[in-house]
Amino acid sequence: MAPRLSLLLALLLAGASSAQQQQFMEYMERRFGALEERISQWHDQSSRYSTELREFKSQVITMLENMEKEQDRLRTEVENTAVRVDRLEREVDYLETQNPVPSCVEVDEKLMENQVSTAKKRKNEKYDKLTDCSDTISQVKAMKILKKFGSSAGLWTKDPVGSSEKIYVFDGSRNDTVYVFPRMREFTLFSATRKAARIKLPYPWVGTGHLVYGGHLYYIRQQGTFQVIKFSLANKTIVDSSVFPAEEQVPVFGLSAFNYIDIAADEEGLWAIYATRENEKNICLAKLDPVSLDIEQMWDTPCPRENAESAFVICGALYVVYNTRLPSRSRVQCVFDVSGAMTPEDAALVYFPKRYGSHSSMKYNPKERQIYAWDDGYQIIYRMEMKKKLEI
Repeated sequence: MAPRLSLLLALLLAGASSAQQQQFMEYMERRFGALEERISQWHDQSSRYSTELREFKSQVITMLENMEKEQDRLRTEVENTAVRVDRLEREVDYLETQNPVPSCVEVDEKLMENQVSTAKKRKNEKYDKLTDCSDTISQVKAMKILKKFGSSAGLWTKDPVGSSEKIYVFDGSRNDTVYVFPRMREFTLFSATRKAARIKLPYPWVGTGHLVYGGHLYYIRQQGTFQVIKFSLANKTIVDSSVFPAEEQVPVFGLSAFNYIDIAADEEGLWAIYATRENEKNICLAKLDPVSLDIEQMWDTPCPRENAESAFVICGALYVVYNTRLPSRSRVQCVFDVSGAMTPEDAALVYFPKRYGSHSSMKYNPKERQIYAWDDGYQIIYRMEMKKKLEI
């Protein structure tokens, strides 16, 4: 093709004049220049398209690799979830076979009348002590603020019977879920990533007067009347229940209106602190049988309800804590010894270096000789120093 084009050009130039030859050559140069420019543009576009295609191919490959990795991760999570669901179903099936449905707590009116009648027969009598405990508080030896957990009202405690180190936490004055920590360290380190075990009770509690004692939880339920529920922490079932044999109850502490019955433990066993409209100004005390929940004996104490925030029992003596309305202070202002071994005048004036608001609960642990207190959402330990009672 090229030789023919050259021959054609030579023949055309041979038959043309010099001016025509010059014009023809200029025309051909312009055409060749335009053609070269278009070829250059095509080459640049082709190179750019090739580069963009390579980059797109690289991006697609990267996206496919990421999708494969994400697919593998999701597959692993689905498999793990399936395993956990299967394990949970087996655990639920096992719990259903081990824990029978809790029986309904019904109020037996005749039984209540018998309990009230029996208790009244032994009201305000001198108490025959079961132990030789003769200690009383000398002073608060030490105070330790552990942390802030939950709402302003609550309760935290340990079982004084046995060797268990578990911490039981009741958040709020009305709830049905108990937090359980294996020991004190786990409770102090509690966070969203270190969650506690939970026990859901068959009936919600009322107040902050509950107690863990001898592997059982004793808590207060309100359904018209007030009932003491005995709940097994091992089997997660109700062992027994009893209607509290007191008529027309009122809040036992003037500064804790949510508390109608406060169950306490000491060296002698279990006690119930309460108040009734019959003796509205003062606090009452009852000795409670931990096995049958029967009231063995009852007393009218001289301790007033007004300005009282909490109370506890040590060696058969009731200590009522009052708010002095001064910053960071509350104190034991009334002591009632059921055995008569100590008069109120012999009792030491004990101050608690309270830091926040008002104690919603104070649980004495007779094994450790210290008090677990809940002060406006703060959990506090008061370590007590003891002395012997002055026998009269």
